[in-house]
Amino acid sequence: MSQPPTRRRLLSLAAGAAAATPLVQAASLAHATPAGQAPAQALAQAPAAPLPVPATWSAHPFPLNQVTLGDGVFRAKRDLMLTYARSYPADRILAVFRANAGLDTRGAQPPGGWETSDGNLRGHYGGHFLTLIAQAYADTREAALKSKLDYLVGALGECQTALAERGNPRPSHPGFLAAYPETQFILLESYTTYPTIWAPYYTCHKIMRGLLDAHTLAGNAQALTIASKTGDWVHSRLGGLPKAQLDRMWSIYIAGEYGGMNEVMADLHALTGKAEHLAAARCFDNTALLDACAQDRDILDGRHANQHIPQFTGYLRLFDETGEERYAEAARNFWGMVAGPRTYSLGGTGQGEMFKARGAIAATLDDKNAETCATYNMLKLSRQLFFREPDAARMDYYERGLTNHILASRRDTASTSSPEVTYFVGMGPGVVREYGNTGTCCGGTGMENHSKYQDSVYFRSADGNALYVNLYLASTLRWPERGLVLDQTSAYPAEGVRTLTFREGGGRLDLRLRVPSWATGGFTVTVNGVRQRVEAVPGSYLTLSRNWRSGDRVGISAPYRLRVERALDDPTVQSVFFGPLLLAAQSPEAGFRTFSFYKGFTLRGDLADVIRPEGRPLHFTTHGLTLAPFFVGNDARYHAYFRRSEPVVVFGTADSGVPNRTRGDGLTFLDVLWARAPFATSEAFVRAVRVLADGWVTEGRFTGAERDAVVAAATRAGLRG
Repeated sequence: MSQPPTRRRLLSLAAGAAAATPLVQAASLAHATPAGQAPAQALAQAPAAPLPVPATWSAHPFPLNQVTLGDGVFRAKRDLMLTYARSYPADRILAVFRANAGLDTRGAQPPGGWETSDGNLRGHYGGHFLTLIAQAYADTREAALKSKLDYLVGALGECQTALAERGNPRPSHPGFLAAYPETQFILLESYTTYPTIWAPYYTCHKIMRGLLDAHTLAGNAQALTIASKTGDWVHSRLGGLPKAQLDRMWSIYIAGEYGGMNEVMADLHALTGKAEHLAAARCFDNTALLDACAQDRDILDGRHANQHIPQFTGYLRLFDETGEERYAEAARNFWGMVAGPRTYSLGGTGQGEMFKARGAIAATLDDKNAETCATYNMLKLSRQLFFREPDAARMDYYERGLTNHILASRRDTASTSSPEVTYFVGMGPGVVREYGNTGTCCGGTGMENHSKYQDSVYFRSADGNALYVNLYLASTLRWPERGLVLDQTSAYPAEGVRTLTFREGGGRLDLRLRVPSWATGGFTVTVNGVRQRVEAVPGSYLTLSRNWRSGDRVGISAPYRLRVERALDDPTVQSVFFGPLLLAAQSPEAGFRTFSFYKGFTLRGDLADVIRPEGRPLHFTTHGLTLAPFFVGNDARYHAYFRRSEPVVVFGTADSGVPNRTRGDGLTFLDVLWARAPFATSEAFVRAVRVLADGWVTEGRFTGAERDAVVAAATRAGLRG
């Protein structure tokens, strides 16, 4: 069966036409503050109206405005996106909505990409843009951003009213709001397929999510009114449809993609209390996949990845609202089917938008891996799972995806006309990242990604007696309920000591520090310079319980080590990491680069023996190539994976002549040996070689003569530390 065409492929066919849309006029399309609008300073002080925190959550997030990013790479990438948020004209975002409602577009051209006057997904980008501006305002409290957000919401309200009064065709319910007629929704109910229609409820979700973010993050009351009316319309369309019809609709490739409609409707219900909104959320149960995941049956192979990931965040919200355990069980199991078995080294998933077979990593490497939208949604799912069950594995995954995929997905140059973010991030040899993506799905989620980096740095326990420190990013936490201000100084993603300082407040508090799974080189903690006797297990949290005082300082050191990670389906295909950071070899060569490391090892058995610092921070050299941190957003061709070749058992210059054979789990003799390093002395090393070689003779992998040759080579090598 041939793979259906991806939306990205269709976009590339239209790239020439989209490129022709002039952007030079953008400055002239920026809106003025509408007459009668509140002064900018008053707008900047509008309170947020956060969602109620479900009783099922044992960990709670902090609002964006209570965590401020400090200096560093994350803030620099954030600032690039804020430049775009401030500059991009609101009227261009609104053009497709106004045209559909029969209103004056004020001479503005749509953004382009999929966001064109006749695009079948038009309007989705506007929803993402609302979220971008809402997040940016919540972070910075800039009056101009609030003014822009209110202008966008007010204009959408005008469109909703105009559609109800004189839409063509007249909508089935006065709450309808979209940038195209209701036709796509009607056609979906008769099972029309993509690309005749695209994903009408996906688009609806983005618009509703943006409106709810405008309300919950920036206190815009009108946004909730508009979203509530749209939720009423959703219920009017779906509430009376038979379950079999809904199941068939949601099973259709792309056309049945609905993003996080179940999540946004559950959130709307939490704000409005309307039973119809919860009933509409349940209309989005994708029964076959939901049941399979609840039973821990993996049927993901061949499914559209980003079509399904956000459904499970919605199921968690339905668990919150209904108490039905199958929703939570399905989400937990689904996460386990993706995070690990279908995850590339950067934290992304999928090939050409599709899930592949469980464990198929090396077999699927090309230039269209890791759709950025999919990682955006996997991070949301990881975060939501953590709220209910604070498991360090969720944050280990979150750190990997955030640092190596999301951070890497923004080009390191400013733009006022494009978000400059990635769609796919290829993992194959010699690929290059492509940036831009105005109007695409990943352009939309990309705008959001880089304006909320701080949302998971800290969480608090439900009772307010514990603080989770999940990510070691330079930041300041303000926790007014406890009168607490906590500063974190950190050079992350660079190596170094992280310091938490109680700048204001204190009191009895459990400080729960995440010990990353990569922290195998040690994790030490000091309080006011005194080392603490604590058990730091990689992949867990350690707790410091004390009566904290203003001025107390907590130092955290977790030295980075070089390591390799092996592809699940081919252990010879590997990636290099430095602590949490994926390193990529800079090379335009189209085939795998081949690396051999073991012959350069000393007794310490450390990759630092053969991968050397290059001179620039976090850059290394090996085999004549530069290894650079993957998060650098440039146009260089790279290799995120390489081919490992260690064909013969060699120690330094001593070649045994014996093949470095592989056992059943894919590990070679040298893999198993060097996993036992470091060795205290040359004699201890030889002893370890002899014991392991004896075992391989017993298991039939070495002959007696080969064992003797290996031990002789180890003795002859005379390795030192």
